[in-house]
Amino acid sequence: MKKLNNILYNVSLKAVSGSTDVSFNKLCFDSRKVKKGDAFVAVKGTAVDGHSYISKTIEQGARVIVCEVLPEILEEQITYIEVKNSAEALSIMAANYFDNPSKKLKLIGVTGTNGKTTVATLLFNLFSQLGYKSGLLSTIENRIGDTVLKATHTTGDALQLNENLAEMIKQGCTHCFMEVSSHALDQKRTAGIEYAGALFTNISHDHLDYHKTFDAYIAAKKLLFDGLPKSAFALVNTDDKRGKIMWQNTKATKSSYSLKSASEFKGKIISNSLQGLEMTIDNRSIWFKLFGDFNAYNILSVYGTAILMGEQPDEVLTVLSNIDPVPGRMEVVPNMVKITALVDYAHTPDALKNVLDTISGLRTGNESVITVVGCGGDRDKDKRPLMGSIASEMSDKVILTSDNPRSEDPNVIIDEMKQGVGASNKRKVVALVNREEAIKTACLLASPNDIILVAGKGHENYQEIKGERLPFDDRKVLSEMLNLMNN
Repeated sequence: MKKLNNILYNVSLKAVSGSTDVSFNKLCFDSRKVKKGDAFVAVKGTAVDGHSYISKTIEQGARVIVCEVLPEILEEQITYIEVKNSAEALSIMAANYFDNPSKKLKLIGVTGTNGKTTVATLLFNLFSQLGYKSGLLSTIENRIGDTVLKATHTTGDALQLNENLAEMIKQGCTHCFMEVSSHALDQKRTAGIEYAGALFTNISHDHLDYHKTFDAYIAAKKLLFDGLPKSAFALVNTDDKRGKIMWQNTKATKSSYSLKSASEFKGKIISNSLQGLEMTIDNRSIWFKLFGDFNAYNILSVYGTAILMGEQPDEVLTVLSNIDPVPGRMEVVPNMVKITALVDYAHTPDALKNVLDTISGLRTGNESVITVVGCGGDRDKDKRPLMGSIASEMSDKVILTSDNPRSEDPNVIIDEMKQGVGASNKRKVVALVNREEAIKTACLLASPNDIILVAGKGHENYQEIKGERLPFDDRKVLSEMLNLMNN
């Protein structure tokens, strides 16, 4: 049982009906999970408004209701709390409910359009190998030390987030590295969370189906930095022209990293190949298992974060040089037919361009680049022609296919991608809706030494079609087909 008045600490209240000096069992925002003695927070979601279920939760036994609009009829035995923003109130209450776990460990938030998963995972692996018991909250997985928890969103709901952080404390974690999405920031899911530092990778065209404008998308990312305490650090990529925007209004100590512009943590690429990346960082020459310009930025951001957290430069670089690439991020699929097969999560125009730029820089002769790519359904439609344009401009052959069509017709998505293909590039492009067939066709089109890129889904082991998640793994399909060709 929790005391309501303690859980309401720091919540901005508009009105109260009933006593706050009461106890309750669980904190809920899903009406289906409410049981006798619970507190229900009515949140206005993108699809469902929790206010519609207030009377139902009272019938189920809720004794506390938190909402933005009080019901017309108030039950005498119920405590009603009126707030300006229920989502924000839920997040602050969730932090209080779990005894503010973010304040008890060093929590680093990672935001940006591309690179979040790689950076958060590299940080987790780095600090784990440096001897710290750490936690990870990411798109690929949530981890508490060696225990892997399933990840359903880039940033989970406020209750799940604080529960995971509390479990990390319970299991002895001292550090946690967390992807922070623009959706989570805009929806106040991270209100009540205190960060020891925040890191900005880059920003480009994505999620405009939700944010509507690029300025709104930038403003959402910036919320992470606006909320940092004075004791925190704000590390940004100053080669991104919007990097310094993140510093506006932050109370945190400002730090920067870059390959091109002046910065606190400066790097330079010496060599780049499929075997790895050699670069100088703070005048030290180091080889890494990761490759590509964008991974040079990711490595720099991880190095800068570690130094800002008090680690020793030589030790950090030594450990970083031995860390393996993140699954589904420029992952090489081994085969015996002398075809370079790559799987990458690139699902934005900028990410796809970065990957194809990297591949272009690695070409040594007359290799053909064959790209298999699609776009997700029920997401930002404006990027579809851009993805089609980039793939066709920067590849020798392109197969447009289904990604996660969700509720949309994949044929319509592919047609929208085709709109970005210029007249001179149309001969390069074919469409195969079936993703497995598309990947297998790419393998059959490839000759020895050619490069196949399968983009968009990366680590995902499913395909989301009409509300179902069907088993599907790009890496598995590629591997099986290439091995079959070798027999």
